[in-house]
Amino acid sequence: MATEVAAHSLFSSSDRGLLDNVVLHHDNGLIRSISPATSPTTGPRSLILPAFVNAHDHARPNASSFGALGMPLESWILRSALGTPVDPYLTAASALARSARAGCAAMMVHYTRPSGTMPLVEEAAAIARAASDVGIRIAFALAVRDQNPVVYGESEPVLSELSGDDRKAIEELFVRAPVPPKAYIELTDAIASAIAGPKVDVQLGPAGVQWCSKPLLEAVAENSARTGRCIHMHLLETVYQRAWADANFPGGVVRYLRDIGFLSERLTLAHCIHARPDEIEMIAASGARIVTNFSSNLHLRSGLAPIAAAHKCGCAIAVGVDGLALDEDDDVLREMRLVQMMHGGLGFQRTWTASEFLALAITNGRKATGAPGTGELIPGAPADFVTLDLDRLDRDQIIPVEPIDLLFARGNASLLRDVVVDGRLIVSEGRCTGVDLPGIENELRGIYRANAKKLSALQRAWPVLSTSLQSWFEAHLDCR
Repeated sequence: MATEVAAHSLFSSSDRGLLDNVVLHHDNGLIRSISPATSPTTGPRSLILPAFVNAHDHARPNASSFGALGMPLESWILRSALGTPVDPYLTAASALARSARAGCAAMMVHYTRPSGTMPLVEEAAAIARAASDVGIRIAFALAVRDQNPVVYGESEPVLSELSGDDRKAIEELFVRAPVPPKAYIELTDAIASAIAGPKVDVQLGPAGVQWCSKPLLEAVAENSARTGRCIHMHLLETVYQRAWADANFPGGVVRYLRDIGFLSERLTLAHCIHARPDEIEMIAASGARIVTNFSSNLHLRSGLAPIAAAHKCGCAIAVGVDGLALDEDDDVLREMRLVQMMHGGLGFQRTWTASEFLALAITNGRKATGAPGTGELIPGAPADFVTLDLDRLDRDQIIPVEPIDLLFARGNASLLRDVVVDGRLIVSEGRCTGVDLPGIENELRGIYRANAKKLSALQRAWPVLSTSLQSWFEAHLDCR
């Protein structure tokens, strides 16, 4: 059924800019026309924008609720196991709905922590069902690792510090038989057969070079080149990963990835905080994208990524929430503002205009998640857009101010009214239409409170384990 949406202002793209007093017509998932309104638009003022993208996430619960606070990734990743999904559908629906409520048409699900409660193909199907119910597009990549489960090297020095019972509990949680490369490729193929479709893009998901052996990385690169399947991977997120990569790839870790054919336009890399200029240039030359996750990097004390430098050398940049937005609310608009404020220029020199940055974050995010089109609001494009309350954004209305400039000065998800994806209204007046998000989150709280008792061994072992982890990384990977 054809639908009309009137707007006082509509941002089409960085080239076309703002169109005033228009009506957007969409039908069967596509924009049919954007035409001048026949009469002045009345009522509260609205601003229509291309829907946003959360280009790197994991569809998991907020880790702070499990005590994963104020610690580096190398400790955080173990502590946050207390938030392992116990109901994959509900956990994913909660995360996906929060992204949708923040204006996202698409989200990357780099699935790093399966529940262990069902076969992985069934778990992937549960996540795809959650995405369908929410109405959001997803890319799904089952993360894989076959080495270094506790530290970036031999685990024995860390595990030997634990008592017998605590060691057994930690080994059961984290030390498992590695997945052979061939088996991982076959599993990804099976997941794709089960869930891939117009709104689900199945990708390959090596967790990171420190967690993946060379045979695994090379198998992923070969399969991607042969099939055209995209790859999503963390790279050089922390100072310890940088030190490990330098020790284990003396010729250069990014050069190794380039030489095995891993770098290509099919690749999206999360973080790259500690990538060096020559490595950024290699990534840019390959056509691969970098997703920056500003608040996550701050929460985990990982550092500031060289995003402006990457953009200036031609690298495609996207923005992700990574499950750790500034206020742990999945507000991707605030995340985009933070990236723009940090990397948008120095003094009179600008990296990009606000309009250019909004457009590139959306376009590159859609590419990273397999969503069709560039996000530009033009006839024939997917009907993926958000409506914001322009009266609240421009609350003083003293003199005319460019809405996009105001958006990057004070915008956040609370200003969102409606979100449309593939022509479907998935958020109306700030509430998800396909799922009961408050009800799901309340149900999950009860489940997690009960489940926390089952992971008491990790909580009991944590003081000794965290101290041992710190000692290992400081002794083995000198980052000065």
